[in-house]
Amino acid sequence: MIETNKNTVSKSVALFVTTLSSFLTTFMASSINIALPVIAKEFAIDAVVLGWIATAYILTAAVFLVPFGKLADIYGRKKIYTLGIIIYTISAFICALAPNEIILILARGLQGLGGAMIFGTAVAILTSVFPANERGKAIGYNLASTYLGLSLGPVVGGILTHQLGWRSVFVTSVILSLILLPIIFWKLKGEWAEAKGEKFDLKGSVVYMLGLIGIMYGFSMLPSLTGTIILGAGIIIFIFFLKLENRILNPVIDLKHFKRNTVFIFSNLAAFINYSATFAVGYLLSLYLQYIKSLTPQEAGIIMVAQPITMAIFSPVAGRLSDKFEPQIVASIGMVLTVLGLIPFIFLSNDTSTIYIFSTLLLLGIGFALFSSPNTNAIMSSVERKYYGVASASLGTMRLTGQTISMGIATLIFGMHLGKVKITPEYFPQFIDSTNITFIVFTILCAIGVFASLARGKLR
Repeated sequence: MIETNKNTVSKSVALFVTTLSSFLTTFMASSINIALPVIAKEFAIDAVVLGWIATAYILTAAVFLVPFGKLADIYGRKKIYTLGIIIYTISAFICALAPNEIILILARGLQGLGGAMIFGTAVAILTSVFPANERGKAIGYNLASTYLGLSLGPVVGGILTHQLGWRSVFVTSVILSLILLPIIFWKLKGEWAEAKGEKFDLKGSVVYMLGLIGIMYGFSMLPSLTGTIILGAGIIIFIFFLKLENRILNPVIDLKHFKRNTVFIFSNLAAFINYSATFAVGYLLSLYLQYIKSLTPQEAGIIMVAQPITMAIFSPVAGRLSDKFEPQIVASIGMVLTVLGLIPFIFLSNDTSTIYIFSTLLLLGIGFALFSSPNTNAIMSSVERKYYGVASASLGTMRLTGQTISMGIATLIFGMHLGKVKITPEYFPQFIDSTNITFIVFTILCAIGVFASLARGKLR
């Protein structure tokens, strides 16, 4: 292992490459959201299948995150991170050429595999390089680039989709990846593998992945009988995984180390709840603005930019605050503001003004920024160096599992109230009802998250 945490050049390069990859992955996700109606039209698919274009990526990424986080701790975070960028690039190229929705969904799944390698290592690399008193600031800048990607995604993605078609979004992602790779190979010096020499828990990883697939995929299929059976099987497998990990010398997740760490446990729980309550907001508003308000993808993207651009501005501020004050306080305030930002969307109707939506997204963006940076700082600062990869991966898993649950809640409510139909004017009332109900559920979830955030206790 090469020590690089005191190397100023390495800190600058590490911050640059990880922030650029954070921008890339979120830019891709938000661009695709705005392009979904156009994709649905080209492939003639219903709302449920359309949701899987987003969900396939999230599900795959979530399932592989923790195993790759552990592999990164053992074999090197830079190695896994670089391989993730390569896979991400190849899969984006396949997406750009996809002849039908099946190939597109499969390629998005492969993209999720690459995403797991990136998400499970990027923050771990930053935490390895930056000392504790600078960590919140570095994470804040990293998250700012994440939100910048979310900001530019709807705008640039809307323009690209409107002018060149939805495939150009994936082509843009390929170009950005090809810019990033040479910098990683030639400028990012050093390697970080504090758990080097440990044996990888293959058995535990397989059981973990099977359980998580069952839970996430089963939830997405509710309320069908098949979905209930798969969900139940996933829960049983996951319980078996927890028991298995307590008997293994080098488990993929060291439960003995984490179970008494209340900051780690409740910070992850708060992240899971927060993402479960907020991720599908972009998906719902993209459909609402284009179907109900008859806006073009470009126009819808300009309105939706309010939330992520606000996150990009406030995330570095929130990160610095978490270096000086308890993350518990800053993150909990952010969660409360997020609740207040979700409530107005419960009342969306045919006549809701775009100014109303834009203003509400601003409030939501401030709340999410104040929550996310301090919460990430709390998680990474609550564990030893040898667990940075697993800690980063666990946070990523909470994020992606929460995102899947968020999409699952939206898909479930749409399936119950709208059914497997194309969204046409005759079904607009049912669409709005489904959207309102979804936001009620999200608001209640986020309110529960406030208590999880407060329960974490003090870090310092």
